[in-house]
Amino acid sequence: MSATELRPSAPDDALEGATPPARRRRSRTFGEPSAAEKFWRYAALIFVLFVTVGPFLWQLSTSLRSSTEDIYTENLSLLPQQPTLGNYVRVFQAIDVWRYIGNSLFVAAVAVVGNVVFSTAAGYALARLSFRFKKWVLGLFMITLILPAEATIISQYVTVRDLGLADTLLGVALPGMVSVLNVLLMFNAFRQLPTEIEEAAVVDGANAWQRLIRVALPSVYGTIAVVAIFSFIGAWDDFLWPLIVLTTPENFTLTIGLQYLSGTFTNDMRLIAAGTMIAFIPIAVVFGVLQRFFFKGVEEGGVKG
Repeated sequence: MSATELRPSAPDDALEGATPPARRRRSRTFGEPSAAEKFWRYAALIFVLFVTVGPFLWQLSTSLRSSTEDIYTENLSLLPQQPTLGNYVRVFQAIDVWRYIGNSLFVAAVAVVGNVVFSTAAGYALARLSFRFKKWVLGLFMITLILPAEATIISQYVTVRDLGLADTLLGVALPGMVSVLNVLLMFNAFRQLPTEIEEAAVVDGANAWQRLIRVALPSVYGTIAVVAIFSFIGAWDDFLWPLIVLTTPENFTLTIGLQYLSGTFTNDMRLIAAGTMIAFIPIAVVFGVLQRFFFKGVEEGGVKG
C-alpha cells in the first residue's frame, strides 16, 4: 500500500466550504464607511444644515406671517398660520426699494467687472510672466490677507475723498474692484495649467495678451465664475463701507436703505424679514445662473481634453 493511500482524505463538505485565499472577499470594500461612520456623518450633515439653512427658513417664515399672528409666542411653528405677502408690499411702500436695488446693482456690477478683469490679469502675471521681485509681490499679496478690512478702511476713505468720490456710488465700488483673494484664486488656476500649451503659442508668435485671452482664459472659466460670485455677494451685502461713504439718501444701497425699516420706538420684525428676503433674491438669481460654472471652478485644476 502506498503512502498516498494511507493519507486520510478531507471530508467532502470541508472541501466544498473551503475558499481559496485569492478568492476571499472582504466584508466591506476599501474606503466604504462603517455603519457608525455613516451615522456620525449624517448627524454632522444635519447639524450643519440646521445651523445654515434654519435661520433662512425662519426669516422666510417670519416675512410671511400676518400682523394678527404673534411672532414672540413660545409655541411658534415654522409654517405661518395665515401666510400673506402684505409685508413685502409694505416694504415697497415704506422705502424706495427700486432705487436702492439699482444703486446696489451698479456697485455690484462695477465690482464684478473690476475683479474679473484685474484679478485675471494680475493672477496671470504672477503665474506665467517673469519679472523682478515676483516673489516679493506674491508675498505682499499673501500678507494683505492677514489684515482685517477695518484696518485699512480709514485710508480707503481718505483716498476716495481726495479723489472727489465721497458720497458717490463709484466711491463705494472703487475699493472692491480688486480683491486679493480673487487674485490668488486666479493665480492658482493659471499655475495649474501646463506650460507646454503656452510654449507652443510662443513658438507661433503669440504675445502675452494673446496667450492670456486665446490659450489660458478658456481653461479657467470656472474660476472666473467663482470670482464673479464672490465679488457680487461681497459688494451686494456690504454694509459698513457704504455707510461710511454715502450721506445722501438717494445714493444709499439696499443694505443701507433697509435700516429705515427699523423705527426709533417700534420694530416690526415682519417688515425687516421681508426686506431681508428682497435683498436675498438677486444673490439667489446670480448663483442660480452661475452655479454650474461655480462648482466646476471649485474643482478646476486639470487640463481640458
